[in-house]
Amino acid sequence: MIVPRTSYVEATARRRVEAVLDHDSFWEFLPPEERVTSPHLSQLDLPVAFDDGVVVGGGTVQGRRVLLAAQEGAFMGGAVGEVHGAKLTGLFARAVDERPDAVVLLLESGGVRLHEANAGLIAVSEIIRALLAARGRGIRVLAVIGGGVGCFGGMGIVARCCDAVIMLEEGRLGMSGPEVIEMAGGVEELDSRDKALVWRTFGGKHRYLLGDCEYLVEDDVAAIRESIHQALEAASGFELEQLEAEHALLEKRLRELAHLHDAIDMWRALGLPDPDTLPMLDLARFTPIAHRARSFWKGEG
Repeated sequence: MIVPRTSYVEATARRRVEAVLDHDSFWEFLPPEERVTSPHLSQLDLPVAFDDGVVVGGGTVQGRRVLLAAQEGAFMGGAVGEVHGAKLTGLFARAVDERPDAVVLLLESGGVRLHEANAGLIAVSEIIRALLAARGRGIRVLAVIGGGVGCFGGMGIVARCCDAVIMLEEGRLGMSGPEVIEMAGGVEELDSRDKALVWRTFGGKHRYLLGDCEYLVEDDVAAIRESIHQALEAASGFELEQLEAEHALLEKRLRELAHLHDAIDMWRALGLPDPDTLPMLDLARFTPIAHRARSFWKGEG
């Protein structure tokens, strides 16, 4: 019997929460009925969301107790404002008090809201400080990236501050989004209409090959749940030796790949055979090739 997949990409933030957590285990704080909304958006006569575009609460994943947040990409592209950011910061503060097995972030965000930019930027810095404080107390923090918006701007930095990043092939991760890069540097720098270029630059396969995410999974909630479970079982990455190894890997990447302008050229430099074909490979065929490349890249064989 073939079990149908449940798409993560197509789900709303609340449906993602329900699907990732164990059945009926979710409890929410600051739910929509509390009506905690952005004061800035209402002053500009812009629509508000009663949860300000982020769901926060707790539950279990395969019996392991977690606190969890899910950003709603359909509301202002999941962008961070004052209230949105405060809810995420409060999630980590609560984690320090309650000591769950992990904090899980279901990220989908274009960055900071331009409507409340200063408040949003401050909020992102507070999120990062609270995240690192939680990790310093031994609490694992996991990020899941999928969805049409991707994970860019300040939330892209937040993702890379986590113990582990789980990406779907359809997910995208970066500092500046393709439209922002094109606006700042021109179409010669990056043509945001070239979807193949965008996905091989920011997409899950490229990020996995470069070590920016630890798990690359199909668009299937069951696969995400299993990756979260695996990440919870893995050793913490907050020891000094591990952080130094990550910094050395980033230095190597700058030294050997910074002069290359296309992901395909980077894949060729990593020794991957037929790099032009990688975007077309399904994950069953891509994963063994990627594992060998990652091991070589990290000097493990």
